[in-house]
Amino acid sequence: MTTATEILTITLNPTVDVSTGAKRVRAGHKIRCDAPMRDPGGGGVNVARAIRLLGGEARAFAAVGGHMGRVFLGLLQTEGVQVHPFDVKGETRESMAVIEYKTGKQYRFVMPGPHWDATQVGAALLQINAVVPKQGYVVLSGSNPPGVPNDFPAQLRRAIVSTDARLIVDTSTKALRLMAETPTDPPYLLRMDKSEADELAGGPLETVPELAKFAATLVTRGVAQVIVMALGPKGSVLVSKDQSWHAAAADVPVRSKVGAGDSFVGALTLALARGEAPQHALQKGTAAASAAVMTDATRLCLRGEAEGLVAQCPLVQLS
Repeated sequence: MTTATEILTITLNPTVDVSTGAKRVRAGHKIRCDAPMRDPGGGGVNVARAIRLLGGEARAFAAVGGHMGRVFLGLLQTEGVQVHPFDVKGETRESMAVIEYKTGKQYRFVMPGPHWDATQVGAALLQINAVVPKQGYVVLSGSNPPGVPNDFPAQLRRAIVSTDARLIVDTSTKALRLMAETPTDPPYLLRMDKSEADELAGGPLETVPELAKFAATLVTRGVAQVIVMALGPKGSVLVSKDQSWHAAAADVPVRSKVGAGDSFVGALTLALARGEAPQHALQKGTAAASAAVMTDATRLCLRGEAEGLVAQCPLVQLS
């Protein structure tokens, strides 16, 4: 196994993901579903799981509470992921994904999670600082639970600055907009998808060069040292101060898009932790995302498929 810098993932709003299927989904009717599958979920948790599936190791800091919190920890333990649990009031949330067999459509129901207060936020930052790997990688991924301030990524960066760890952030909605519009204590790397980039740009970015140019403006403004934009079937773009790259997505059959983003971040982070150049980390992340869409429901990427697809995700230097 290749030696890698240590990785810690952070999930403030984890979930027990329930996935099932039904012949048809109709309002007002009892929907007879198949036996459910349960997985530990949430952005950072899935990143840690993906890293393990890809042959690496990552520790997961996860906020858990109540009966579902215990269920969540049991599921994660079964997968062999080392976890640092942080106790919160209330119940760890559940989410559900239902495949409608008649149409192939997937319906996803996502719950909000328990409410936090300022005391819990401060306690979480202290506990995170105690377990951050020195000069390692820290991945903050997933939504904020209710009550957690939108500037939590900046607070986290300040809390761990003495560790010299590199922070990778994959967030959304108001937290992402705040990072982009008022950059303070920026992370090493910020990832977003095309729809999020479109929203920040104030209009659609239709081509790879347009996305790369917008990413470059974010780097120049100090939003992050590296910006990564996921383009779905068009692959992904990585832009830093000195270089800009595009990795094409592999042409594969799509079964479910759930888990593709977390698989991407897992593979990207693992490659960086192993000392690979950012463009090669981008390529491996894109291959892992391509592998993930080939799996059912909430499944993540498989190592053999991810490794086999790297050659089908060619790199092009944009600048």
